[in-house]
Amino acid sequence: MSNRVLIIGGVAGGASAAARVRRLDEHAEIVMFERGPYVSFSNCALPFHLSGIVENSDDLVLMTPWEFEHQYNIEARVNSEVIKINRADKTVDVKNCLTGEVTQERYDELVLSPGANAIMPRSITGIDSEHVFSVRNVPDIAKIKKYIDDNSVEDIVVVGAGFIGLEVAENLRIAGKNVTIVEAAPQVLTLLDYDMAQTLHHEIMKHGVDLIVSDSVTEITDNEVILNSGKHVSAKAVVMAIGVTPEVSLAKDADLELGVTGGIKVNHHYQTNDPHIYAVGDAIEVTHFITKKPTRLTLAGPAQRQARAAAGHMYGKTYRNKGVIGSSVVQCFDLNVATTGLNSLQCEKEGIDHRIVYVIPGDKVGLMPDSNPLFFKLIIAYPSGQILGAQALGKGAADKRIDVIATMITMNGNLEDLAELELSYSPMYSTAKDVVNHAALVGLNLLNGDYKQVEVSEVRGLVESGAFIIDAREPDEYAEGHLVTSVNIPLSQFRGRLNEIPKDQPVYVHCRSAQRSYNMTRALNQLGYDNVFNISGSYLGISEFEWYNDQVLGRKPIVTEYNFN
Repeated sequence: MSNRVLIIGGVAGGASAAARVRRLDEHAEIVMFERGPYVSFSNCALPFHLSGIVENSDDLVLMTPWEFEHQYNIEARVNSEVIKINRADKTVDVKNCLTGEVTQERYDELVLSPGANAIMPRSITGIDSEHVFSVRNVPDIAKIKKYIDDNSVEDIVVVGAGFIGLEVAENLRIAGKNVTIVEAAPQVLTLLDYDMAQTLHHEIMKHGVDLIVSDSVTEITDNEVILNSGKHVSAKAVVMAIGVTPEVSLAKDADLELGVTGGIKVNHHYQTNDPHIYAVGDAIEVTHFITKKPTRLTLAGPAQRQARAAAGHMYGKTYRNKGVIGSSVVQCFDLNVATTGLNSLQCEKEGIDHRIVYVIPGDKVGLMPDSNPLFFKLIIAYPSGQILGAQALGKGAADKRIDVIATMITMNGNLEDLAELELSYSPMYSTAKDVVNHAALVGLNLLNGDYKQVEVSEVRGLVESGAFIIDAREPDEYAEGHLVTSVNIPLSQFRGRLNEIPKDQPVYVHCRSAQRSYNMTRALNQLGYDNVFNISGSYLGISEFEWYNDQVLGRKPIVTEYNFN
């Protein structure tokens, strides 16, 4: 008798498992159940239908049941919901969502890929209104688009500023809508450190999206959203994107073990506590590569790898399960935003002693017409120099740099490895000393105690306390904008102006992107100045950070003009 493999759920996890089983076993009987009308679609591309970048919602569908049957000999049953797992006799009960008929199906091996459900807080008055939507599948996004078009909706609130929330907001704005983002956290995209998020805040707001952080929704009416602060925001449509919870109801009813995070607990090979039942994707609990602690990860790439490993194990293939690091990228208007590994806050919560490197070099040689700053932050363990994480934002290839760091983390790389990493170079694509090499060299200097630094978030306190701050840029740059209390002593002049630099108090130095100020800091250390600090991020970082403080939080400006280039 041929092996009978049933798969609950499609998309990245389920469809990948089905395809892998077929490649390993041409004789297997494979049946995939999907309660919705589409078994394989581009989940990550859903928001792009709202702007028309993906013109037709049907284009989001990757594989139809006909294609699964005729190309792979896989039976894909849509509108079919598995409502019960009978572990004792290895069967499942399946309900036809169109007729209500319930049938029973036998399995030898079962794969759960049920995904996750959008969080829709019942505490919000009006959450069940017809103009309130979530985004999980093709019907969801088609429903939003149709409602907006049919009702000529112009004012839309997006609740939540993670990946989906940002992409939905961006695409609605591209479509010409009046968009407001409401986020309960103090920043968007909490995978970023707070200082890096300010650059993203600036990008969002300069493209005409209203951004409200540190506030939450309490009520939704026909015409507006009411926030916890008492603020009223006009809204004829509301998209909820505050996160997801793993779909574990089937697993729980079948007495499959759940983990501490609420996801389905699996072993090294993605088996549940029933050896004939596997689970993959958004619904499972995984292990973080760095912290070694349980976590959950809702990304398509890991789901596909999990599905391949689970299918392989059914046929005796081994798998090296190293855990996850959460590499991700999102486009937000003109910025590419990418992250991997741990951020500073996560390190603090885990009690990991760490240091940060914040550099803003060009993403390619400055002579090139489309060269732009790349905001890059590297997180390193102290004193080992092991690479823990990174964040990158810019118009250029932020994802390329983060992919390099993700590789280094997975290979247990440290700063020495990264500094010596040989990467491809052309003026059109990078600089001879790439961003990641540059960051590694700065990190090594910090670990070796070659100089001291302060972070951009500390600058306001320095200005307000009257600290001695040197602006190492040239006079014409200084004239275009500077810290209100800074003294302009350019790198080209400082050796002749040492009498203006005190030795009896701390000295803080910055320039445009921290390169000239670093050189001045090193020189001053050798000239008898023992208490000199380079300001990481320098004026570019300060401008991005303080613009938000000024424009949104209403704090007194500490710069005369902002400089974002």
